[in-house]
Amino acid sequence: MTFGLERMRGFLGIGFLLLIVACSDSKETRLQRYLIQGNEMVKQRDAEQAERYFNEALRLDSCFADALNNLGSIYFEKKRYAEALDLYNRAIACKPGYLGAYFNRANASYELKEYYSALSDLDKIIKQKPDTSLVYFTQGLVLTKLRRFDEAILSFNKAMRSNEPTMDILVNLGTLYYYKKEFDSARTLLNQALEQNASEPNALNALGMIEVEKKNYDEATRWIEKALAVKPDDPFFLNNRGYIWLMLNQPANAKVDIDQSISLDPYNGWAYRNKGIYYLQMKSPADAIRVLKQAAAMDPFIDRVHLYLAEAYLQAGEFDNACKAYQKAMENKEEGNTSMKPCK
Repeated sequence: MTFGLERMRGFLGIGFLLLIVACSDSKETRLQRYLIQGNEMVKQRDAEQAERYFNEALRLDSCFADALNNLGSIYFEKKRYAEALDLYNRAIACKPGYLGAYFNRANASYELKEYYSALSDLDKIIKQKPDTSLVYFTQGLVLTKLRRFDEAILSFNKAMRSNEPTMDILVNLGTLYYYKKEFDSARTLLNQALEQNASEPNALNALGMIEVEKKNYDEATRWIEKALAVKPDDPFFLNNRGYIWLMLNQPANAKVDIDQSISLDPYNGWAYRNKGIYYLQMKSPADAIRVLKQAAAMDPFIDRVHLYLAEAYLQAGEFDNACKAYQKAMENKEEGNTSMKPCK
């Protein structure tokens, strides 16, 4: 962002002063004024006014990269990611090498699940600014989504600026080791995070999910309840508690948590997978197939989603489709109990 308007100096009559201002109010001055006013509205959390000022700047110069970038960030905060992405694209086209816009575009691409585009932008930044911790942190998040866990661990380690890793890095590293099923390493990192903040909900939640994998459901519930005590409306924590209810064969309780999770965040594929498990337990295969296919479309790497889909097709008597889902599960190295046998 660009700042820096000098004040008029001296003491002149009002009429003469207005004449001087009018004559000296160049296009660049007006652009900078609108930018500063927009940035100030952002600080005051008045997005509507900020958007108005940035658009005024763009009426003067449709290729004013700072206004395009900052307007994109307003749309990003409103979760209008596609529009934000378009504005970041325009900012970069108008100002090649604009690293801030590259970083913002990477974040928009991440939200739109365009992970390889995000990595490409982050790589451009790293080549010019190889010591930027936040860029490596974001790179770790993207690599995690791509299930490139070992590379993600390297990125989070590079994000550490000192010998004392931040809590966010510890939680993400712990979660990665959970995904790798290296539970002792995961616990060590997550407990280190709790030493920095005993109420860190994501660490509490991750510790609960480790216990789920170990089938220690009472202990898992204890950790998830602690996380929910900190963030009672977190859709991920609610969904995880719903999954525990399913594992305890209490579908009615599970449905309450899972439905609330979907209501709070309709874009979480894991919640739709769990709703599919609920329908399987209720012997409603058509509904199970519908929501499990929805989950797989959102994220094909959701754990065991294709195994559950195979079970749903089998329950519906659709053996050919069950076989295809089972083969997909094997390709994704999904593990778990299933009624399916290898297909010919």
